[in-house]
Amino acid sequence: MECNHNELRALVERAWENRDLLRDNAIQQAVRQVIDLVDKGELRTAEPLDAEAGTWQVNEWVKKAVLLYFPIQPMRKMEAGELEWFDKMELKHGYEELGVRVVPHAVARYGAYIAPGAILMPSYVNIGAYVDTGTMVDTWATVGSCAQIGKHVHLSGGVGIGGVLEPVQAAPVIIEDNCFIGSRSIVVEGAHVCREAVLGSNTVITGSTHIIDVTGPEPVTYKGYVPPRSVVVPGSYRKQFPAGEYSVSCALIIGRRKESTDKKTSLNDALRDFGVSV
Repeated sequence: MECNHNELRALVERAWENRDLLRDNAIQQAVRQVIDLVDKGELRTAEPLDAEAGTWQVNEWVKKAVLLYFPIQPMRKMEAGELEWFDKMELKHGYEELGVRVVPHAVARYGAYIAPGAILMPSYVNIGAYVDTGTMVDTWATVGSCAQIGKHVHLSGGVGIGGVLEPVQAAPVIIEDNCFIGSRSIVVEGAHVCREAVLGSNTVITGSTHIIDVTGPEPVTYKGYVPPRSVVVPGSYRKQFPAGEYSVSCALIIGRRKESTDKKTSLNDALRDFGVSV
């Protein structure tokens, strides 16, 4: 029997407080129903409240359901020719019906939503993640658990988007619409990259990274947050330690994409406006 969202939430919260309830068939069905809804994009581990303002809400109970899904799943052997795996999680299937282009050897786990029009090059998308329409997950890029990727985003080759399940109140990584994330960049620890931002290759954004806007007369520092349309490159700043002064990695906001700039512009074109080659 299928439950509505409020009923599902109540059952998940009960099981979260008392794991013995996971033996109950009704609880297991509720957890599996939540994961199925996440897989279809009808529930999200985090969702935008105001797209223009860039405010998001973390749905803790959905993340709890993802965590409760692991202990109720049996381990099993999976094979593809001579390749073999041993895991609890099913893989996502039915890409043709979903309207998603998937290039071998891309892998997405069941419980990850991949919207129609998305493209998965040989890459990996974990459970709880949300990948919106028109987005390309390029070769060897990874999208971690519960990460939220917007529309028409390009995650370039080797990009690492971190995942987060615990603590359940922690925000996942958010990459908003029309962002370009340069190759080998890393975005982790619940960092939030707002719409139309460009990250140059090898940029690292964590929850504590100093993201320094150097476009004005005085530097402005953000942590875990990249403002809309920012053009960001790797940088460093000097910091005093007991043993002396050393360079510490940071990210530098060197400009803003103009409203007139084509949102599909290449990384090189976006950086060329600011005299930077990365």
